[in-house]
This record gives sequence, C-alpha cells and structure tokens, in this order.
Amino acid sequence: MTDLQTMRAIYLMAHGGPEALVYRNDIPIPAPRRSEVLIKVGAAGVNNTDINTRVGWYSKGDGDAADASWGGQALSFPRIQGADICGEVVDVGEEADPGLIGKRVLVEPCLREANGEPLVSPWYIGSECDGGFADYVTVAARHAYTIDSSLSDAELASFPCSYSTAENMLTRAQVTENDTLLITGASGGVGSAAIQLAKARGASVIAVASGAKQQSVLDAGANQALIRGNSLQDALGDNAVDVVIDLVGGEDWPELLNILRPFGRYAVSGAIAGPIVELDLRTLYLKDQRFAGCTVLDEGVFTRLVGLIERGDIKPLLARSFPLESLSEAQACFLDKQFTGKLVIDMGL
Repeated sequence: MTDLQTMRAIYLMAHGGPEALVYRNDIPIPAPRRSEVLIKVGAAGVNNTDINTRVGWYSKGDGDAADASWGGQALSFPRIQGADICGEVVDVGEEADPGLIGKRVLVEPCLREANGEPLVSPWYIGSECDGGFADYVTVAARHAYTIDSSLSDAELASFPCSYSTAENMLTRAQVTENDTLLITGASGGVGSAAIQLAKARGASVIAVASGAKQQSVLDAGANQALIRGNSLQDALGDNAVDVVIDLVGGEDWPELLNILRPFGRYAVSGAIAGPIVELDLRTLYLKDQRFAGCTVLDEGVFTRLVGLIERGDIKPLLARSFPLESLSEAQACFLDKQFTGKLVIDMGL
C-alpha cells in the first residue's frame, strides 16, 4: 500500500483537441473498492480509442456528444484515459485476494465489473471509468491478470488493447491454419497484432499497408504485403481470401466483400478511413458471407493472450515510448502514422 496521497495524471477536461489534455500532479490516489485492486502503473499504451473519445468521434448525434463514450453514453469529465495498462498491484479491497499485492499485472481493457458491481453493459477503461495515464489506477480484481515475463513494462503495455482486440476478431471469425486472411490497416497496433496472432494460429496473412510500411508488415510475419490505395481485386482477384480482418472501412470497402470467398468471414473493429460504407446486399447474401462486429471481448480471449505472451509466441512491437507529460506529443505522433506497432506512455521516463 502506498503512503502517498496524490499522483500525476493527465485529465481530459472536455471533448476537443490536444488542449483538452491537462497534466496534473495533485490528483488524489484512488482507493480500491471491496473487489478491486490498486495498481501502480508502469506503462500505458496509446490507442485510437483515446483520440476518438477525446474528439467525440463515437457520437452519432448532432454535436451534443450525449453518446460520445465508448459505451454510447455521455462522457464524464474530467476523465483519465489510457486503456493499455501494465503495472504492479500495491493494494486490494477487502474482498480481493491479498496475494495479488506485489504481482505484476496486465489489465483487461473491456470491463464486465466496475465500482464493485457487475455491469449490464461492458465498459471500456479510460472511457466509462478512469484509466492508466496516471501513476495509479483501480480496477476490478477479475480484470487484473498476473503475468510472468521478462519484457519491460513498456513492452507489455503494447499488448492489452490492440492484441486482445485482434485476438477477439480472429476468435469471432473462427480463424484456423487452413485460412488465408486479408488484414487492412496492418501496420497499426491492432493490425500488426492480428498478423502475429493469425500466424500463431497457422494461417496465411495478406497485409495491406502504405508503401513505406511494406517491409515492416512482412517483418511482423505477413506472407504478402499490398499497398494501401491500390485495387485489391486487381492484385488478388475475386474470391481470394477466407477471412477479412478490417480496421479501415472507407470508400474502398466494397472490394473487401468482392475478394472474400463464398461463406467467407468478415470481422470489423475500426473505421479509420470512414465509418459509412456502401454495401451491396446481393454480395452479402448470394455469397453467404458472415459478418462480425467486434468490441466486447469473448470469454477466454484475454487469458489466451496472456498465455501467448508468457510462452513468447508473440512479440511486442514497441515503436516509441514517451513520458506522461508528453501525451499530447504521443497522440500527435500516433495520428501521423509514421510508425509500425505501438506507442506507449512509460511512467518511468
């Protein structure tokens, strides 16, 4: 248990630009409720979700941001963001296992319990409740997974959100060693994770990325790399892949269903090129294709991820680390997209 009373944190004060992020060093350290643990944060990854939440991108309304949180409700301010968390348990609530104190943990970002109560609709840490861009964070003990690894905190913080999202997509799409996958946005955090996780399943991977990142996605394990913006049908032909893992959306989206084989599976967990797409229902139903929207993690996904990390079956793709006070710079770097893998806030810098 810490004797300190206050901590450093980045407050998100309102929806808006980087100016909405405010560094503070006088934030009260939260106390764990009865079934929670208090974690001293070692590192926290930067995600597209952080930026989407900050700017109110999730809102489908007319600008009032009444549905701008990850779960579709209004966001409560100030909010501490940060969904990718690695740290050490330093205190527990009265109903949590005291044996967790001193254990290194990864936090499952999709929460089914918060404030000591089960949730009717899952929350996302850093959206509906405070996250890891702080010295300390509380979370239900069930969402703090002990991990035995020689990797650094920053390396481990590259895993929770992006890799669990990718593993969830592969799970929903029922990917096996017999499948050929196409992954859009393959150089990003989730895309590069999906490459590794699909290869760990024995699948063949075709990665779509910018021309400058072709070698990096091949280095991550892709069997083939295609240049983003070029015609996928020209490169592959129709009915060329069993599964599409889509993080992009946008105006070129119809090609994805054309290259997807009959009875093929399409899984989506992002729309960085635009959320509104044109769907020809004839393609969907005449080819008996199956669609999966992927947000809430299926049971067992995070447990499998921790096992893969501990066995060394997947590796961290840590592009760069930043100190906490440079979160705005880290988000600007994230939006610039001139990297492969993950950007991380390292609390030790």
